[in-house]
Amino acid sequence: VQTCALPISEAKEVNAGFFKRLAEGRPLMTLKVATSLDGRIGTSEGQSKWITGDVSRTFGHRLRAENDAVLTGIGTVLADDPQMTCRLPGLAERSPVRIVLDSKLRIPVESFLVDSAGSVPTWVVTSTKGQQAEVLRQRGVTVIEAEADSDGRPDLRWVAAEIGRRGLTRVLIEAGAQLSGAWMRAGLVDRIAWFRAAKLIGGDGIPVTDGIGIGTLKDAPSFVRMSLGEAGSDLVELYRSPD
Repeated sequence: VQTCALPISEAKEVNAGFFKRLAEGRPLMTLKVATSLDGRIGTSEGQSKWITGDVSRTFGHRLRAENDAVLTGIGTVLADDPQMTCRLPGLAERSPVRIVLDSKLRIPVESFLVDSAGSVPTWVVTSTKGQQAEVLRQRGVTVIEAEADSDGRPDLRWVAAEIGRRGLTRVLIEAGAQLSGAWMRAGLVDRIAWFRAAKLIGGDGIPVTDGIGIGTLKDAPSFVRMSLGEAGSDLVELYRSPD
């Protein structure tokens, strides 16, 4: 009987989320960003659609299909009313759980996420209790009351552990600079999927992350490049945290 096995390194990467949850009780977290050459996710006026091209966006939808959940913050929801689904032909059923971090339960009940919660699992993680939580539950949203950090926001380490307890092994972070920076500061970013367009926005544009408190280069988080390729006119770079 012939058998076929993946190389050890490839098999390890395929199962990296499972191993992460087994070892640390949390899922593998991938930060996905789409930027200009100078690392800006938006212009000084907040415009971000679309920095990268169609091929990059297709790749991004494939990443959603490969993850158990896609996570964002309430700022992105209020600004963009996103769908957070996989919309590739034949893969609509692979849309992941949608997770929103929303400290004060500001998510509008008329938003696309709430309106479609009956068909695509939608979790809202909050550090606030109130009547709004029951309203969201009645609309099919899973409301998770989290432990709060010192700023009154959901504690990210608690959130990661809770997501792991609920069975998820891979989470794709698609967020703005504030939340992306918070995940970096917490040391919870395991992979980066970086889509880079061949254009410049400048120093007055919006950076990938807010400050992450790095005073010296030796304290900067380091990553290992896994691959570098083309996505139409864009570049796509995949990184992992060192083992």
